[in-house]
Amino acid sequence: MTQSILLTEINEQPLAMQRLINMEDTAIRKVAEAIRLRTPRYVMLVARGSSDNAARYGQYLFGAYNHLPVALATPSLFTLYKQPPNLKDALVLSISQSGQSPDILAVVESARQQGALTIAITNSPQSPLAKLSEHCIDLHAGPERSVAASKSYTNSLLALAILSTHLAQDSARKSEIACMPEVAASILSEKYNIISLAEANKHAQACVVIGRGYNYSTAFEIALKLKELSYLLAEPYSSADFKHGPVALVQDGFLVIAVIPEGKVTEELTSFMTQLNQRSPRLIVISPHPEALASANGPISLPSGIPEWLSPLVTVIPGQIFALGLALARGIDPDHPRGLDKVTLTR
Repeated sequence: MTQSILLTEINEQPLAMQRLINMEDTAIRKVAEAIRLRTPRYVMLVARGSSDNAARYGQYLFGAYNHLPVALATPSLFTLYKQPPNLKDALVLSISQSGQSPDILAVVESARQQGALTIAITNSPQSPLAKLSEHCIDLHAGPERSVAASKSYTNSLLALAILSTHLAQDSARKSEIACMPEVAASILSEKYNIISLAEANKHAQACVVIGRGYNYSTAFEIALKLKELSYLLAEPYSSADFKHGPVALVQDGFLVIAVIPEGKVTEELTSFMTQLNQRSPRLIVISPHPEALASANGPISLPSGIPEWLSPLVTVIPGQIFALGLALARGIDPDHPRGLDKVTLTR
C-alpha cells in the first residue's frame, strides 16, 4: 500500500499528544487560572469543520465536569446578519487549526468588544485568531499537510480535556490523561486490519455513524472523514435521535458504524446494536466491550479501561483509518479530496 501523507499524520498522533502534554500543560494551567478569576456564567464554543466536532466534545466536558452551560456559536449572526447575541459574562472559546477563518474571527472580535473572555485553541499560534484572543493554547500538533484533519483534531480534544481538569483542579482526572498517547499507539498497531475491513466495504453507498454522550462528537467526526475522503454519504446520529425515525433506513446490508465505549452508554448502545442486527445490517462496532463486539460483522477492538470522558481521543482513530482505507479501496487520493483545501475561509 502506498504511504499517504494522511496515514503518516494519523501515525503521528501519539507523539503529537505527548508533545502537547509536555509542552503546553503549564500554559493551560495559567489559562484555567484566568478563567477562574473571571467566573464566566457560560461557555460559547466557536469552530467550523472538524474543530466544530471537537467543540461538541467540549459541550459534554465542560457541562459535566465544570458545571458550565455550553453553547455552540452561530457565526452567521455575527457576519451575515450583523446581529450578535449578548456575550456578557461569557467564556468565548474558539477552536481552529489554522486560526484564519473570517467568521470565527468575527465572533471573537465581537466577544472582545463586549468584554467577554476570549481563548483560542489553535495549531497556528501566530495566526490572526491567536493574536485577536486574550489567551492562546498551542496544539503542538506539528505541520499538518493532508487536507483532512487528524492529529490537529485529536490534539484539540486533548487540549479541551487538559483545560477542563485544570479548571476543576482535578488531579485524579489529570493523571488519567497521561495514559492516552500509549492507548493511541496501541490502537494504531491494528491499522492494517482496519484498512482491510474498509476494503471489504468499498461498495457501500451510504452509512450512518452512531455515538452517544462524549462520543456524539466522534460520530460527527468519523462521518465527516468518510464524506471528505471516500465520498461516502455518511450521517452521524445519537442513538437516541436515531430511534426517532432514521432507524427505518437500516435494512439488509446497510452499513452502520457504532462507537461503544465503556461507561454510562455501554448497556444502551449494546442493546440497540442487538436490536439492529434483526435488520441484517453490515455492522461495524468500535469498542472494548466483548458483548458489543460480538454483535458486529466487523468488530474493531479497543483496549479496556479507557475512561469514557477521554474515549473520544482514541475512538476516532479507527474511524480515521477506516475512511482512509475506504478511499484507497475506491481509488481516491486521500491527500487531495476533490473540491477541498487545507484552509477553508468561510464568512
